[in-house]
Amino acid sequence: MEDKNMSRITTIHLLGLQTPHSITFLIFFLFLLIYCVTICGNFLIILLVSYSKSPHSPMYFFLSQLSVSDILLVTDILPNTLHTVLMKGIVISFSDCISQFYFFSVSEGLECFLLTVMCYDRYVAICKPLHYSLTMNFQLCWSMIIACWVLSLLQGLILTLTVSQLHFCGPDIVNHFFCDLDPILQLSCSDTANVLLEETLMTVINVLIPFFTIIISYVYIIITIFKIPSITGRQKVFSTCSSHLTVVCIYYGSMVCVYLVLRRGQSWDITKFMSLVYTVVTPLMNPIIYSLRNKDLKKAAAKIINRFQHSYFSK
Repeated sequence: MEDKNMSRITTIHLLGLQTPHSITFLIFFLFLLIYCVTICGNFLIILLVSYSKSPHSPMYFFLSQLSVSDILLVTDILPNTLHTVLMKGIVISFSDCISQFYFFSVSEGLECFLLTVMCYDRYVAICKPLHYSLTMNFQLCWSMIIACWVLSLLQGLILTLTVSQLHFCGPDIVNHFFCDLDPILQLSCSDTANVLLEETLMTVINVLIPFFTIIISYVYIIITIFKIPSITGRQKVFSTCSSHLTVVCIYYGSMVCVYLVLRRGQSWDITKFMSLVYTVVTPLMNPIIYSLRNKDLKKAAAKIINRFQHSYFSK
C-alpha cells in the first residue's frame, strides 16, 4: 500500500549519457550536427514530395509522413539530450518529463504503424501489381494515414494518463537521456502492475503485430521476387523495397533489443546505446537511405535545384 504522506516529486534529474569530460564538446557538436542534418534531411524529403510532379505515388506520400514522424521524434529527444551532454545532466519539471514521454510514445507508435503501411504498399506493388492502382487509391492512403495518427495519439494518451496518476516519491533521478517508461516507473512508490500490463499491450500493438506483419509481407515479397525469371528483373524489383527493408531492420532491431531482450537490472549503458539507435540514428538515416537509393527523389532534387539556379541567375 502506498504511503499517502510521502511527498510527491516535482522535478526530475536526467543524468543523460554520462560521457567522459574530455570528449564532452565533441559529443555535443556531433549530436548537434545529427540534429541539424536530420531536420534538414526530413524537411527536404517533405519538400521533394510536396512540390515535385513525379513522386506522387502512395510510397512517397507515406515517406513524407515518415519524415514528419522523424522530425517529431528528434525534436522531442535531442534538445534535452544536447543539454544533458553539455551540463552533465539537467533538472526538468515532472510535467515536462511526462510530456516528453507522451510525444516520444506517439512518435514511436507512429513510426511503427507507418513502416507497416509502407510495407503493405510494397506488398501490393510487387505481389499484386495489376491491382496496385485500384487498391492503393487516394481514399485508402488517407484512411491509413489518419488511422496511424489516431492510433498513435490514443495509445500515447492512454499510457501517459495512467502513468501520471501514479504516486511518485523518488528518488528523482532518471538514469537515461530522455524520459522513457521504465526509468519513470522506477521513481514510483505505487503499484505499477496496471501500467506494466498496459505497456505489454502497447508493445504487442505497436511493435509485435507490425513487426510480424512486415515479416509475413516480406516472405510473400521474396517468394514473388524469386519467381521472376531474369536476375536483372529480380534486382530491379528488390531495389524498390530495399530502402524500406533497411530502415525496418535498423529500427525494429534496436527496439526489440531494448523492450524485449534487455531486462531491468542490466547495464543502463547498453540500454542507452540501443535507445540512441531508434531515437537518433534511424531518423537521421531514413532520408539518407531513401534519397540515395531512389532515382525519383534524385531527379526531383535535381529539378528543384535547377529551377532555383535558373530563377536566381535570371535576376
